[in-house]
Amino acid sequence: MGMTFFIVLFLWGNHSRAGIMPGVEKPKFPLAVVMQRRPAQSRWADVVWEPFGVVSGHQGEAAKLLVEHDGTAQWLHPGFALELHRDEAEGYYMNVTAPNPRVFVLWRMEGEKALPLYVTASSDEAARWLDGGHSVDGVAMPPEIYAWVGDYVEKNYRPEPQKRIKPRSFVHPKDRV
Repeated sequence: MGMTFFIVLFLWGNHSRAGIMPGVEKPKFPLAVVMQRRPAQSRWADVVWEPFGVVSGHQGEAAKLLVEHDGTAQWLHPGFALELHRDEAEGYYMNVTAPNPRVFVLWRMEGEKALPLYVTASSDEAARWLDGGHSVDGVAMPPEIYAWVGDYVEKNYRPEPQKRIKPRSFVHPKDRV
């Protein structure tokens, strides 16, 4: 046990650089999220908050008001990065082959404002966020992000081969459930 622990630490210490293992670096695409507040047409709420879009390549630190007109306001939230992970390749594939590819934004209310927390291009990851009870909305994927994610999918995604299921008629009657 002691020797195994030493070897693991030795390997980790020699190959880890700032928490990044060689060959496992994750590609990142910087972007900003635009959140919108608009008047609600409902008797239960005065306003509706929603992600409005993403601006690719935008960096910065503080959120800023972009537009305020007729009760509608949009805020730019910089400092996000779309990060691609190999184990999400199927979710990226499903997204970029869909009729309307999306960037999914996980967001929440902080007092009177909506704040974006995370972004993903994986439809599978977005579904898990929704299953976890989070507020998640998709916005149109800009062409430059679509090309970037599509290139990643081409290089890293290989669909699992379909397994043939034997028809029940070829299963012995005792083994049929």
